Amino acid sequence: MQVTYTGIHHDLPPKVQAKVDAKFAKLSKLLDGRGEHKAHVILSQEKRSYKAEVTVNFYNHQFVGIGKHSDLFTAMSAALEKLDAQAVKQRDKWRETHRRAPKPSIDGVDKVKPVAVAAGPRVFKVNLGRKKPITLEEAVLMIDKTSNHIAYRDAETERVSVLVRRADGHFDLIES
Repeated sequence: MQVTYTGIHHDLPPKVQAKVDAKFAKLSKLLDGRGEHKAHVILSQEKRSYKAEVTVNFYNHQFVGIGKHSDLFTAMSAALEKLDAQAVKQRDKWRETHRRAPKPSIDGVDKVKPVAVAAGPRVFKVNLGRKKPITLEEAVLMIDKTSNHIAYRDAETERVSVLVRRADGHFDLIES
């Protein structure tokens, strides 16, 4: 992460600079892991207290953290902690909207409902309605190039079966 300092007339002590750089590295890793973002730090001193304002542009969001304290490092740490909290919140929002989206089904029916379960992985109940039973030959014809499996109700046994395309082009049949 490229950091630009404004408003300070002297360099930070080496120990303080190393700690601040470590915090910026953590923030950079949290944002995207590549360290391509720029941070702008504005430091000001009012009587006996320091004020640190850190601004980071992350895609179409601007994160701003402001910290005030009598110690320069503590003021910068407070600003970076606020920035860290904003970045975590934004990342979680992105994950929730992009990772939890229901995937469309093969036949175009998108009736997916989350089922309440205790902590752990989510379980989705898919209601595809009543479909007429089909034979094994019809199931082989229904598998298209994009899907490697199909679940269907067998016409002869009335049980649920799953037909899976193997890597070698042949099929595996799983009957319940």
